[in-house]
Amino acid sequence: MTRIALIHALAHSVAPINEELERAWPQTQRMNLLDDSLSADLVRSGQGLDAAMHQRFEMLAAYAESTGAQAILFTCSAFGPCIEAVAARRPHMPVLKPNEAMVTEAVGQGGRIGLIASFAPTLASMPPEFPAGTDLFTVLAEGAMQALNEGDTARHDALVVQAAQSLARQGCRVIALAQFSMARAQVAVQQAVGLPVLTTPGSAVRELRQRLLS
Repeated sequence: MTRIALIHALAHSVAPINEELERAWPQTQRMNLLDDSLSADLVRSGQGLDAAMHQRFEMLAAYAESTGAQAILFTCSAFGPCIEAVAARRPHMPVLKPNEAMVTEAVGQGGRIGLIASFAPTLASMPPEFPAGTDLFTVLAEGAMQALNEGDTARHDALVVQAAQSLARQGCRVIALAQFSMARAQVAVQQAVGLPVLTTPGSAVRELRQRLLS
């Protein structure tokens, strides 16, 4: 059985990817590693993705690999360079940033892309992952993460929908939801804007299946 390590920096990311794997690829054996201090420390320290943060990601990846994982998927989108370094040391196995599969799918749709994040550092780290020249508009769903932390899922979804509507008004032809925790709002966003809406869990599982089963 294929064993996939899922490494999380936000507790809210655990359920969406596990639910997507259960729905789309239930034959997998899933291993979940959560360090919810990663995101808090990134915001609190003001040091960005420094050497200490890179080392923490390497240690998490090494532990996951030592348990027999055949692939690693990171689920927090604010740590791209750390994950790239982990992947560079492991050419023998798929190591995915949370959003790389979604970036590929969004670019493949053609037209202007609207990217919504609920965690502010994502809007600094993720846009450079798109190809140069991509017509990309970004927006922070202000307050959505706080609403989720407080258990107010309805407000979370409503704030994400508002962000998507603002992007649709700016001519975006596809909406990409940056955080795994935002996947829950996909249907509401689709109904509100009538555009294709991509989520990181959905795109990541499709990519993992293709790479591990081909």
